[in-house]
Amino acid sequence: MSLTKRHMTTARLLGVALLATSLGACATYDDDFARVNSRLDTLDTQVQSAAQSAESANQSAQQANQRLDTLENRVQQLETAPRRVPRG
Repeated sequence: MSLTKRHMTTARLLGVALLATSLGACATYDDDFARVNSRLDTLDTQVQSAAQSAESANQSAQQANQRLDTLENRVQQLETAPRRVPRG
């Protein structure tokens, strides 16, 4: 075999080896991407749950504030009302 044909054969073998190696690495990355995507989906679910809990807590706090405002108005009315003289 001539020197040029040997170099071409060696170059082809190296090319095939590089291609096989890079394709094998892609399969590994696919597994890594699937694992990362799964973690992101889990985190997204947790964030949505936390957001719903926060919204619920906010609504409860607003209701409690409304009740406190009502009670405060009633207390002020009672404190500013004229004193009643006891009978008897």
